[in-house]
Amino acid sequence: MKNDYDELDRRLVHALQINGRAPFSVIGEVLGVSDRTVARRYARLRAAGAVRVLGGVDPTALGAVLWFLRVRCAPAASIPVAEALARRPDTSWVSITSGGTEITCTVRTESEADSEALLLAKLPRTPRVEGVTAHSVLHMFYGGPDSLVAKLGSLDEAAVERLRPHPVPHRPGPVRLDDGDRKLIAALAADGRAEFERLAAATGWSPTTVRRRMTELRERGVLYLDIDVDGTMFGVGPRTLLWLSVTPAHLEEAGAALAGHPEIAFAAATTGPTNLFASVVCADQRELYRYLTTQVAKLPAITHVETAPVIKTVKRAATWT
Repeated sequence: MKNDYDELDRRLVHALQINGRAPFSVIGEVLGVSDRTVARRYARLRAAGAVRVLGGVDPTALGAVLWFLRVRCAPAASIPVAEALARRPDTSWVSITSGGTEITCTVRTESEADSEALLLAKLPRTPRVEGVTAHSVLHMFYGGPDSLVAKLGSLDEAAVERLRPHPVPHRPGPVRLDDGDRKLIAALAADGRAEFERLAAATGWSPTTVRRRMTELRERGVLYLDIDVDGTMFGVGPRTLLWLSVTPAHLEEAGAALAGHPEIAFAAATTGPTNLFASVVCADQRELYRYLTTQVAKLPAITHVETAPVIKTVKRAATWT
């Protein structure tokens, strides 16, 4: 089905990015088609793996730490090591880059002991792993509930406003998840549009309790709706990872500027040998060159830029367990 998308597909995906749980009847009114047409389109796209609405979790709201790992290994070992990392419940966006000799991934660690176990014990001792570089995320400029589709979608502001869900107040403070919460989050990670009755069956709660707890988790900053989409629908090619060094006095300015670029799917300040990371999507190598020599070249106080094209993505968004 790749490259066999039309404007209605793109508008539907943009609508789901704005409000992943919006009723098909509301989406149909905004798009000017029937709710049955919307339902059929979504079912077709989801069955083909072109789009998926899923519940996302901000682990930092639960006191966890996000790491970007760069794992260097022999070319013959890259696929089995990447697949082993992908099987871990605490990883996401496991990719092979740099000619097949490096694996990059995002890892969530619940505690200092988890970080030490993975970074100091398990990975360095894995056969044929030649080195590991770890960058912890200090500040996210773009990512999480912010999606690239928001930059590429064609819906006008009036349509966006009609679809935008009601804002929820932020409630600071520690969050503790019980078994029901974890079952709820796991069910939403599999299908962010799951009906309340299905979520009730998965959790053992009533639909009213499910609705209330979802609202509470959103207010606490734990739960958000994300969208996983085939980038070719919007004419973008494979990801390229950027590792940048910026003088500390200009890090905030450079990160904020990156976040506003339409090519940027993710941007964050990190620890490690470089202090600014970004995931870039461009239509082709020519557009990537244009982006690097124009937009990136304008960023303030950049002292180093390293690019790593993604050759293969082994795992995308993670399922929280």
